Amino acid sequence: MSVINISSNEQFNSLLTSSRFVVADFYADWCGPCKAIAPVYDSLARQLSRPNHITFTKINGDHQQEIAQAYSVRAYPTFIIFEKGRKTEAVQGADPRKLNEVIQKLASEASKSDGAGGDGEASGAGGAWLGATVAKGYSDVTDQVDPKGLELLNRDNEHAEPRALFDTSKPAGLAGKGKGSGKPDWVESDTDEQLMLYIPFQSTLKVHSLHVTSLPPSDDGDDDTPMRPRTVSLYTNRSHVLGFDEAEDIPAVQTLEIKPEDWDAKTGTARLDLRFVKFQNVTSLVIFFVDGEGDGDKLRVDRIRVIGDAGEKRSMGKLEKIGDEPGE
Repeated sequence: MSVINISSNEQFNSLLTSSRFVVADFYADWCGPCKAIAPVYDSLARQLSRPNHITFTKINGDHQQEIAQAYSVRAYPTFIIFEKGRKTEAVQGADPRKLNEVIQKLASEASKSDGAGGDGEASGAGGAWLGATVAKGYSDVTDQVDPKGLELLNRDNEHAEPRALFDTSKPAGLAGKGKGSGKPDWVESDTDEQLMLYIPFQSTLKVHSLHVTSLPPSDDGDDDTPMRPRTVSLYTNRSHVLGFDEAEDIPAVQTLEIKPEDWDAKTGTARLDLRFVKFQNVTSLVIFFVDGEGDGDKLRVDRIRVIGDAGEKRSMGKLEKIGDEPGE
């Protein structure tokens, strides 16, 4: 549950104790501005809620007058931020920009407070592993990926399914399992170095950047040692995965080159900053890993994270053919 409706003083005090950060939305049923800003608040809660770390609540001030009076709430809506049970900031009135600014600042501080471990790895929303820092003002929206619709062409079937790319756990490769003992939790290409990944989303996204993690073992002279991606082409709002020949005939929305120095030495992750203006209303994304860094025949990808903003949920019963123009 993204937002918790408070029904008693005891319930609220318990949350202030159990969660490091608590956001409280004081509202009233008769308040028009409260209803107007509610979708913004709910969207932020869906993106940023983290169990026992960032908790979003709604408090009906007419029903919970004791709580409202305790925190000097005199107008609706009023949003109050708590850290370790202490009131730190308040936003009065239905100002979406101010509310977003304050809560994104909170999320950034929360990431710093539990982000980097001893090995320099970051922590993402909901406790998910992240291999790179999240751009200021944005959040990890990888949870908006629809795993049932994922498709990956040219995958070596001896390795993981494509949904492993979006697993929230730390990659096994960081534990030194380069060639893997047991079931691999990464994907590798099959007949050559190319991979074509189709990602449908559960909501319409604004995509700011991608985090791509690749953890091939050290090259020990084995011709089968996989490579890291080098050239990556992106296509938006397709209704299906592109074929490799098809991709050659369709202009990419953006093509990026990952340089060797772009890979973080500790996490094996490269952050790909996108031309944000071209990724404003994204319902699906095709990632074409065109080639790799080296002379190998295989490509390896361990994790992918999507960074940006999430909008309203979409009905996944039928994907819209947005972007499929005649003659493409």
